[in-house]
Amino acid sequence: VQLQASGGGLVQAGGSLRLSCAYSGRTIKMYTVGWFRQAPGKEREFVAAIRRDSDSTYYPDSVKGRFTISRDNAKNVVYLQMNGLRPEDTAVYYCAADMARRGGSFSDSGRYDAWGQGTQVTVSS
Repeated sequence: VQLQASGGGLVQAGGSLRLSCAYSGRTIKMYTVGWFRQAPGKEREFVAAIRRDSDSTYYPDSVKGRFTISRDNAKNVVYLQMNGLRPEDTAVYYCAADMARRGGSFSDSGRYDAWGQGTQVTVSS
Protein backbone atom coordinates (compact mmCIF):
# COMPACT_ATOMS: atom_id res chain seq x y z
CA VAL A 1 0.00 0.00 0.00
CA GLN A 2 1.50 3.28 -1.07
CA LEU A 3 0.27 6.83 -1.19
CA GLN A 4 2.21 9.34 -3.26
CA ALA A 5 1.52 13.02 -2.73
CA SER A 6 2.61 15.57 -5.33
CA GLY A 7 1.80 18.98 -6.72
CA GLY A 8 3.30 21.25 -4.11
CA GLY A 9 5.33 24.30 -4.95
CA LEU A 10 5.83 28.02 -4.47
CA VAL A 11 2.90 30.31 -5.21
CA GLN A 12 2.01 33.91 -4.46
CA ALA A 13 -0.77 34.78 -2.07
CA GLY A 14 -4.12 34.51 -3.81
CA GLY A 15 -2.86 31.84 -6.16
CA SER A 16 -3.88 28.22 -6.60
CA LEU A 17 -2.34 24.79 -6.48
CA ARG A 18 -3.73 21.32 -6.98
CA LEU A 19 -2.25 18.52 -4.93
CA SER A 20 -2.58 14.90 -5.98
CA CYS A 21 -2.54 11.76 -3.87
CA ALA A 22 -1.96 8.71 -6.02
CA TYR A 23 -2.70 5.31 -4.55
CA SER A 24 -1.11 2.07 -5.67
CA GLY A 25 -3.34 -0.78 -4.66
CA ARG A 26 -6.99 -1.57 -4.66
CA THR A 27 -9.29 1.19 -5.75
CA ILE A 28 -8.98 4.27 -3.62
CA LYS A 29 -12.74 4.79 -3.54
CA MET A 30 -12.88 2.02 -0.95
CA TYR A 31 -11.21 4.24 1.62
CA THR A 32 -11.81 7.51 3.39
CA VAL A 33 -8.92 9.80 2.47
CA GLY A 34 -7.77 12.87 4.31
CA TRP A 35 -5.32 15.70 3.78
CA PHE A 36 -3.33 17.13 6.64
CA ARG A 37 -0.63 19.76 6.86
CA GLN A 38 2.19 20.57 9.20
CA ALA A 39 4.03 23.86 9.42
CA PRO A 40 7.41 24.15 11.17
CA GLY A 41 6.98 24.16 14.93
CA LYS A 42 3.27 23.43 14.72
CA GLU A 43 1.12 20.35 15.19
CA ARG A 44 -0.28 18.44 12.25
CA GLU A 45 -3.56 20.03 11.17
CA PHE A 46 -6.58 18.54 9.42
CA VAL A 47 -7.31 20.12 6.03
CA ALA A 48 -9.91 17.99 4.25
CA ALA A 49 -11.43 14.54 4.01
CA ILE A 50 -13.58 12.61 1.56
CA ARG A 51 -15.68 9.76 2.83
CA ARG A 52 -15.34 6.35 1.21
CA ASP A 53 -18.97 5.36 0.85
CA SER A 54 -20.69 8.62 0.04
CA ASP A 55 -17.97 10.98 -1.17
CA SER A 56 -19.14 13.47 1.40
CA THR A 57 -16.45 16.03 2.11
CA TYR A 58 -15.31 17.70 5.31
CA TYR A 59 -13.24 20.81 5.96
CA PRO A 60 -12.18 22.92 8.90
CA ASP A 61 -13.28 26.55 8.93
CA SER A 62 -9.75 27.68 8.08
CA VAL A 63 -9.97 26.31 4.53
CA LYS A 64 -13.71 25.98 3.91
CA GLY A 65 -14.70 27.73 0.70
CA ARG A 66 -11.09 27.83 -0.55
CA PHE A 67 -10.06 24.16 -0.68
CA THR A 68 -11.88 21.31 -2.43
CA ILE A 69 -11.15 17.61 -2.06
CA SER A 70 -12.25 15.24 -4.80
CA ARG A 71 -11.39 11.84 -6.19
CA ASP A 72 -10.94 10.32 -9.64
CA ASN A 73 -11.66 6.64 -9.19
CA ALA A 74 -10.54 5.75 -12.70
CA LYS A 75 -7.09 7.18 -12.01
CA ASN A 76 -7.00 6.11 -8.35
CA VAL A 77 -6.18 9.66 -7.30
CA VAL A 78 -7.52 12.05 -4.69
CA TYR A 79 -7.05 15.75 -5.35
CA LEU A 80 -6.89 18.81 -3.14
CA GLN A 81 -7.65 21.95 -5.11
CA MET A 82 -6.42 24.97 -3.16
CA ASN A 83 -7.57 28.42 -4.19
CA GLY A 84 -7.07 31.77 -2.55
CA LEU A 85 -3.88 30.60 -0.91
CA ARG A 86 -2.54 32.58 2.04
CA PRO A 87 0.91 32.69 3.63
CA GLU A 88 -0.52 30.83 6.62
CA ASP A 89 -1.27 27.88 4.32
CA THR A 90 2.46 27.28 4.00
CA ALA A 91 3.21 23.77 5.25
CA VAL A 92 4.06 20.24 4.23
CA TYR A 93 0.86 18.61 3.04
CA TYR A 94 0.21 14.91 3.60
CA CYS A 95 -2.47 12.62 2.29
CA ALA A 96 -3.63 9.70 4.36
CA ALA A 97 -6.06 6.81 4.05
CA ASP A 98 -8.20 4.99 6.57
CA MET A 99 -7.24 1.55 5.29
CA ALA A 100 -8.51 -0.39 8.30
CA ARG A 101 -11.82 1.53 8.17
CA ARG A 102 -11.45 2.52 11.78
CA GLY A 103 -14.04 5.25 11.56
CA GLY A 104 -14.20 8.09 14.03
CA SER A 105 -13.57 11.76 13.53
CA PHE A 106 -12.39 12.75 10.05
CA SER A 107 -10.08 15.33 11.59
CA ASP A 108 -8.32 12.84 13.87
CA SER A 109 -4.97 11.89 12.34
CA GLY A 110 -5.05 8.68 14.40
CA ARG A 111 -7.88 7.42 12.25
CA TYR A 112 -5.59 7.13 9.23
CA ASP A 113 -3.10 4.28 8.98
CA ALA A 114 -1.48 4.89 5.61
CA TRP A 115 0.37 8.12 4.87
CA GLY A 116 2.05 9.63 1.87
CA GLN A 117 5.47 11.28 2.07
CA GLY A 118 4.30 14.88 2.01
CA THR A 119 4.63 17.71 -0.47
CA GLN A 120 5.79 21.23 0.37
CA VAL A 121 3.47 24.17 -0.25
CA THR A 122 4.94 27.64 0.17
CA VAL A 123 2.81 30.75 -0.20
CA SER A 124 4.63 34.06 -0.48
CA SER A 125 3.07 37.35 0.56
